[in-house]
Amino acid sequence: MKESLLLIGAGGHAHSCIDVIELEDKYQIVGFVDQKSKNGESILGYPVLGSDDDLAMLFQKYKNAFICVGQIKNFEIRFNLYSKLKSIGFKLPAIVSPKAYVSRSASIGEGSIVMHQAMVNQNAVIGMNSIINSGTIIEHDVKVGNHSHVSTGCVLNGGVTIGDFTFVGSGTIVRESVEIGSKVIIGMQSKVFKDLENGMIYK
Repeated sequence: MKESLLLIGAGGHAHSCIDVIELEDKYQIVGFVDQKSKNGESILGYPVLGSDDDLAMLFQKYKNAFICVGQIKNFEIRFNLYSKLKSIGFKLPAIVSPKAYVSRSASIGEGSIVMHQAMVNQNAVIGMNSIINSGTIIEHDVKVGNHSHVSTGCVLNGGVTIGDFTFVGSGTIVRESVEIGSKVIIGMQSKVFKDLENGMIYK
């Protein structure tokens, strides 16, 4: 029997997450937590069960949760939700699409998702609560920090390091062994040949 899974956030990114979770078939989605105004609504066949204020109550029934809020420029929403869920006691499983490839020597942190057609190669490390989006290539020995988002179709070549709270825009290519700091924002289709310091905006 599959364990129940509560989804946090019912926006556009949640639709993609549902597709991966259903295909992986390890958890039974029970419904969403979102804004109070959405209580009682149904999204892709799953009910909105409450808001953030109801999480402690919902924990009495459901022990697993997954954050389906996207991350582009603002990492704080996902980070704050992660912190709140952990403080209540929720378990945050890693979700990996069956259509992705993850090397047996790679590791995926709790609460992270690896989406369709992504590749996570040998000895790669993905931190907690991070998004490896569709079609992205994470090459050997790459390290992606906590609460970061590597968007669709990116290529992180061997030995690249990405810090915490960093966003990498769609289609970006990062040269091998480049070190990218924390709280960095990299624009869409960038080519990164040099190290980037903490807090940089790179286009």
